Amino acid sequence: MKTLTNQTLLYDDACPLCSVYTSGFIKTGMLDAGGRKPYAQLTDDEIIYVDVQRAANEIALIDRQNKTVLYGIDSLLKVIGNSFPFVARVGNFKPIYYLLAKLYSFISYNRKVIIPNKKSDAALHCMPDFKYSYRIAYIVFATLFIAIILFNYSILIGTLPHGNFGRELALATGQIIFQGLLLLNRDKQTALNYFGNLITVSLVGSLLLLPMLLMSHFFEIHQLLILGWFGLTAAIMFAEHYRRIILLSLPHYLCYTWVAYRVIALALILNL
Repeated sequence: MKTLTNQTLLYDDACPLCSVYTSGFIKTGMLDAGGRKPYAQLTDDEIIYVDVQRAANEIALIDRQNKTVLYGIDSLLKVIGNSFPFVARVGNFKPIYYLLAKLYSFISYNRKVIIPNKKSDAALHCMPDFKYSYRIAYIVFATLFIAIILFNYSILIGTLPHGNFGRELALATGQIIFQGLLLLNRDKQTALNYFGNLITVSLVGSLLLLPMLLMSHFFEIHQLLILGWFGLTAAIMFAEHYRRIILLSLPHYLCYTWVAYRVIALALILNL
């Protein structure tokens, strides 16, 4: 790899994904040994020329020699493009650049609901701005994905009445409405933060169901295994939901209503 020297990425050290890919740049030689450092370790000198809030939203690449800064997709294209010029040329093509920038923002503005972490006591905390549009887009995208997976998995469960995509979409959407009724006394941002975490838990569950779905195309799987895997997935989801409730400092009864909704939904499905 061709090393990009005298450049430092300011990464969110509370974001596992950010830590992994910036570490990868160092290990592969795309950046030198000083090629990354936690956002929280910004120096007073760097704060003069770094847009601190923008750097929390979009990963910043500091030119240590010229004291200039690139942000977001521009910083990533420079790092990757230094080793792979073709990537930089394609990435900077306006339609592609626009899509990459939107995808980057979609992930960045939702990263704290995708992988939440405890509130930091650091003076500089890498917390992205709250963007309603990106949060709602994430919830809609995840809900559609969840409905697709649940619909296909429900076909494997012979004891369930034959359903359709609409039913699974209604169930995935219904959990947000059901839990949302318990947050009417909270502000919109708190509610949407919870909904983002709620839908991420369901998204994790859907991803856990994928291996069984894929295997079902090649093997005949016993109903006990299908049901057992679904039950194990539900247990993992409950544990993850409980963990997130603690991180968000929300009332624990949301965990019990989370279970109650699923029990009610199952009862309705079986009696349709």
